Amino acid sequence: MRALLFLAFVAVSLLELWILIEVGGVIGPAATILLVIAVAFVGASLVKYEGLRTWVRFQQALAEGRLPAGEVVDGVLILVSGALLVTPGFATDAVGLALLLPPTRAVLARVLRSRVRHSLGFQAFGAGRAGRPGPGGPADQDGVVDVDVVDVERHDEHDQRGEDPDDPGGGELRGG
Repeated sequence: MRALLFLAFVAVSLLELWILIEVGGVIGPAATILLVIAVAFVGASLVKYEGLRTWVRFQQALAEGRLPAGEVVDGVLILVSGALLVTPGFATDAVGLALLLPPTRAVLARVLRSRVRHSLGFQAFGAGRAGRPGPGGPADQDGVVDVDVVDVERHDEHDQRGEDPDDPGGGELRGG
């Protein structure tokens, strides 16, 4: 895995260098450098904007009592986007800008969630399907889902006033 990451880093660096040389040959070295710097500044501004929007959605999810899983994934993708945008080069800038677009992020987030669920061995629950987490067993084919029964006690308003509804003495508390 480490060797694969190293090769990817070298390949991306060589690709960026080749693109920079080609663009520099067309528009000139000074214009190429200015373009790379301009894209970094514009990208940083967009990252800040999208990051703040995601932060607000994250806080709203918490306030509503929802797990902000989608907002966390968006935040991570925006962070990756920011790192790509400040890296000099046009290929990484293109990927970084694509990650800043909400539709692109939504598609990538859906793919990532699917891969994580698959790698963890979770099966989806849905209409007509039942599944169990983990690779331990196949999903029920007949639509039956195993559940644990929880015993729940009912507390009437009598309990709140200190009366015992099971007390045959009329609900009075007797001290000892």
